[in-house]
Amino acid sequence: MSAPGAPRPRTTTRDPAELERRLAAWIADRQPGATVRGLSVPPSNGMSSETVLFDLVRPDGTAQDCVLRLAADPDAYAVFPHYDMERQYRVMQLVAARTKAPVPRLLWLETDPGPLGAAGFVMERVEGRVPPDVMPYTYGGNWLFTATDAERDRLEQATLEVLAALHTLPADGLAAFLAPAATDGLAGATPLRRHVEQQRGYYAWVVRGRPRSPLIERAFARLEELWPQDEGPSVLSWGDARIGNIVYQGFTPVAVLDWEMASLGPRELDLAWLVFLHRFFQDLTEASGLPGLPGFLEPGRVAERYAALTGHTPRDLEFHTLYAALRHAVVMLRIAYRRLHFGEAALPDEPTGADVDRLILHRPALEAMLDRRGR
Repeated sequence: MSAPGAPRPRTTTRDPAELERRLAAWIADRQPGATVRGLSVPPSNGMSSETVLFDLVRPDGTAQDCVLRLAADPDAYAVFPHYDMERQYRVMQLVAARTKAPVPRLLWLETDPGPLGAAGFVMERVEGRVPPDVMPYTYGGNWLFTATDAERDRLEQATLEVLAALHTLPADGLAAFLAPAATDGLAGATPLRRHVEQQRGYYAWVVRGRPRSPLIERAFARLEELWPQDEGPSVLSWGDARIGNIVYQGFTPVAVLDWEMASLGPRELDLAWLVFLHRFFQDLTEASGLPGLPGFLEPGRVAERYAALTGHTPRDLEFHTLYAALRHAVVMLRIAYRRLHFGEAALPDEPTGADVDRLILHRPALEAMLDRRGR
């Protein structure tokens, strides 16, 4: 994301009218006589895959609220190098069939980029509310910020119950479509090793033709020093496990969204991401002179509650929290480079040249972790 208060970065170059025409034709092929109405792109649209809202109007006049999830616009300096929409669709099918975690009902998958301009899928839209990213929920003026401590506590507990449900899916049997290919000497590597090496490859792609980040490279080196002696059991990892990807009714989760980062790995991948992404927003808020929500998603309490729910005591949290911060830094760097690409920002100038690490919004937190000053 961009800094709070800054204009929202461009995420697409697609023409909504052309997209609506394509979608209407595609829907009519699947449900003859059905039409599309009220297509819109929400202002909170994610930084990666594109989310489009519309009403599906059936021949009998009844309407259904739907969501089209499209692979990112390749002309908009996409955040990730690949968008496997079929993989996301299959993961959601698996979660719906084999866990108690709530996901939207899936309707159709399109793997051919021709009809819609990109691969994508349609699912039912679940009514509810989502903690906002813009402005972040920690800044105030939103339903989560104005909730009582007891209500936020209930949301925290219910969110951990979602993770516990997802993590009932063991890695066995999921590797066929969730594990990266055994290339580059990784045959026989553990899911965690594969995960980290995949992130190295992603970082190399982000900085191709761009300045490299000494901070990110230092973090990768530190990971090796902290590598867990026992990585623990591997499960289905949601990947983007944060409250901003959950639809809540009241304070109860009713839909888990955004599966493009799903993988296999230790449970701690999701737990650390959940905690760190709140810390990211909280640190930005405190830097603005505001209190935020300092007691929310407190790491020790999160670990205790997760252990009570699952019987698994989270381990190696220094490693996993650093890894979450590193992963987020790579994503932030790519988004910053996209802003440069569209002329929305410029590299900060230093006497010695461009200081690329200043493009990483949580640089102080990541530096503190590397200097063993982190929380």
